[in-house]
Amino acid sequence: MSPALIGAMLAVVLTSAGLTACARAYALRRQLLDQPGERRSHQVATARGGGIAMVVTVLLAAGVSYLAWPGQGHLLLPACLGLVLVAGIGWWDDHRPLPALHRLAVHLLASAIVAVLVKQAGGSWLQAMLALGLTASLINIWNFMDGINGIATTQAITAAGAFAWLMPWPFALAAIVLALACLGFLPFNFPRARIFMGDVGSGALGYLLACVACLAQLLVPVNPLLLVVPFSAFLVDAGFTLLTRMLSGQRWMQAHTQHVYQRAVKAGAGHATVTCVYMMLGLFSSCVLCFGAALDPLQQAGVAVAWWVILSCLWWFMRARLRNF
Repeated sequence: MSPALIGAMLAVVLTSAGLTACARAYALRRQLLDQPGERRSHQVATARGGGIAMVVTVLLAAGVSYLAWPGQGHLLLPACLGLVLVAGIGWWDDHRPLPALHRLAVHLLASAIVAVLVKQAGGSWLQAMLALGLTASLINIWNFMDGINGIATTQAITAAGAFAWLMPWPFALAAIVLALACLGFLPFNFPRARIFMGDVGSGALGYLLACVACLAQLLVPVNPLLLVVPFSAFLVDAGFTLLTRMLSGQRWMQAHTQHVYQRAVKAGAGHATVTCVYMMLGLFSSCVLCFGAALDPLQQAGVAVAWWVILSCLWWFMRARLRNF
């Protein structure tokens, strides 16, 4: 690795960290604070909106990438537009809460941009439709799961690391920049949270991870079931929790603390402990993708299905253990 590349990577981390410090000062000045409550897992008022630092860092890196590879501008610029849409509606919601349907409409528009880009880049109609569903899902799932210190950021880092390992150079830089931007924000949010990323950050992370996964799908022949394994800890917890709330007749779009990770905190586990457990699941899931990608398509599907079954059983076991919380 050249000294210039190491310096550029360090600059991404420092830029994200510096912008996070600025975002915290802004939030404190504007009194943008998340207050403790029945549907929250923190105990003290905490600044929010720090995720804007990661968004701006990625956009700056995208600008540098455009200068280095202007021939990719027809893909890079629309992808950045989608990021601005998702982050922008999240930033607005952090300042003045919006109806869920307004946010969803913007999320679907950004997801449609990704789907069109996948088709333009040579993907099939099926891949474009999968990109649409994955992007819309991850935007909202990362928002749902961003409930305790560090959990959303560390999951993004482990997933981005897996895609960086999987993709050829220089496309791997997209995942590397995402992981480094998260790394610059992480010390402000874990183990003690001095600022939360807010909707501006959680939605943007979900969008960016979907973009990286779609890029990997176009570059590397990987079964879709295996490709999304790095997101499995979040997909399983959010998916089954949402399903149980819907089946029980609850208002599933309302904020709550019924995810397994939230129940674990209510049961007495610290934020750091729960986040580390999920991070280990994320690391293991990423290894499943990296090593499974070398198998033939049928074996990839088998490995993916086995992992999804194992993780689903683990979720049901933990849900039963924590049912009283």
